Amino acid sequence: MFAAERRQLILEMVRANGAVSLRELARVVQTSEVTVRRDVRALEAEGLLDRRHGGAVLPGGFTRESGFPQKSHLATAEKTAIADLAAGLVEEGEAIVVGAGTTTQELARRLARVPGLTVVTNSLLVAQALAHANRVEVVMTGGTLRGSNYALVGSGAEQSLQGLRVSKAFLSGSGLTAERGLSTSNMLSASVDRALVQAAAEVVVLADHTKLGTDTMFQTVPTDVITRLVTDEPPAHDDRAATELQALADQGVQIGVAGASGGGATGGDAVPPGRQPRRDVPLPGPRRGQVPGGGPQLRSATVLGDPPTGERARVADLRRR
Repeated sequence: MFAAERRQLILEMVRANGAVSLRELARVVQTSEVTVRRDVRALEAEGLLDRRHGGAVLPGGFTRESGFPQKSHLATAEKTAIADLAAGLVEEGEAIVVGAGTTTQELARRLARVPGLTVVTNSLLVAQALAHANRVEVVMTGGTLRGSNYALVGSGAEQSLQGLRVSKAFLSGSGLTAERGLSTSNMLSASVDRALVQAAAEVVVLADHTKLGTDTMFQTVPTDVITRLVTDEPPAHDDRAATELQALADQGVQIGVAGASGGGATGGDAVPPGRQPRRDVPLPGPRRGQVPGGGPQLRSATVLGDPPTGERARVADLRRR
């Protein structure tokens, strides 16, 4: 494929999806990420798109929200690895809330094997993934169906969450920055996500590396409310994503890094031979609005433990690179 043909296809993908990772672009145009990065730089110089950490987005600073068909085909290996690692944070008998999104849908598929679990969700996709799990109780919120992401939103969804108290909330979004936290492109979705957060003692954000450093219109979870981030390992050349991870860790967010290569989750427990972590990731302090025993429990809540030493080393190593 000639350079002009590649760049036209890249531009069409970004226009259709709003944001696309370099890995996905390289896969579709059947070339290396180095070549795709060169093409993206050329298109950015023409003002046709903007580069972001490990990907490309529509020009203008804020990405628009993609629909489910587009999202479901983006960063699939990364989402699988993230879901594998996040599922390990859930124990038998817990009560949790799970928000809408393709990554949380992947998580729900793995939660079907956790006995005695209660899952509260506003996502039809999450509920569908758990529909045949006979040892998992699914509680749906009320609300109005938003067809683009198969989620229930609006005042009905928010009111149904009032008075609820669970151990953890698992949320995704359109972007994540250390300065502003998790954000999304839709006002109704953001409002329900905030209600989900209010119901949980701890907040776990699931976001692949292409969302790191991306800021969208509506804030859902401020950084100081995020307990843990589960993400994939950014490419070695993606210094900005590694810097964003370190900034999040500096603000007390525990970082879990899943290895997408090879299809498994490393959990961030290993440091490559010959590398030394520059510094440890700080442990999170008390979270605003997360008072122990601050509300009725659906089930016994299990608090996340301190992050493993190897996990802190992995994040520090990413920053060092």
